[in-house]
Amino acid sequence: MTVLLVVLMFAVFLTIDYVRSRKHVPATAAVAVKAPELKVQPNYVAGFALPDNLRYHPGHTWALAESPTLVRVGLDDFAAKLLGKCDGIALPKRGQWIRQGQKLATFFRDGQKAELVSPIEGEVTKVNEELGRDPGTSLRDPYLGGWLVAVMSPDARTNFRNLLSGALARQWMAEAASRLQARMPMPAGAVAQDGGLAMPDLTAHLPGQSWQDLAQEFFLV
Repeated sequence: MTVLLVVLMFAVFLTIDYVRSRKHVPATAAVAVKAPELKVQPNYVAGFALPDNLRYHPGHTWALAESPTLVRVGLDDFAAKLLGKCDGIALPKRGQWIRQGQKLATFFRDGQKAELVSPIEGEVTKVNEELGRDPGTSLRDPYLGGWLVAVMSPDARTNFRNLLSGALARQWMAEAASRLQARMPMPAGAVAQDGGLAMPDLTAHLPGQSWQDLAQEFFLV
């Protein structure tokens, strides 16, 4: 009888210990929380992709708040189509402070360069290293894999008030497309006005137009 009681008590203690161990899972065994992924909501204006969940600088760069102070930054589809191709990109370094409306990135093509301005002010915390291996990613996939930098912006809320969204962004993009269309020969049709998509490397369809001059005009530098 005594032996049976000892066995029962031992079994009870094992059960209690098992329950406690299940409640206190070591931190190393916890499932890692994934960083927020960039998502876009497809929308097109005059043939250019213009996701509704992004904010836009008139110089054709975008900003996406991943937290109240962390902002991801890139160039929009209009800029990507106008740049067409690039031989390399110069981006700010980690820890560098960038200002809203001032130079963010420099794109190089055939010995010329075009600059884009930052939509946000703050400290660069991350640079898209993939662009160093394949700068063309920024033009082929400007809203996802082609993002440029992540910025820690203490005053992001104020900065975002200076950017375009919604109906204002759509109107701005339509006006930019119209200005570019007016420069094109009639048969080219490189900027869509009938629901089609704008063609890549738009400058190639503008005889006599300077790639660098067009970039300065539309990118506001």
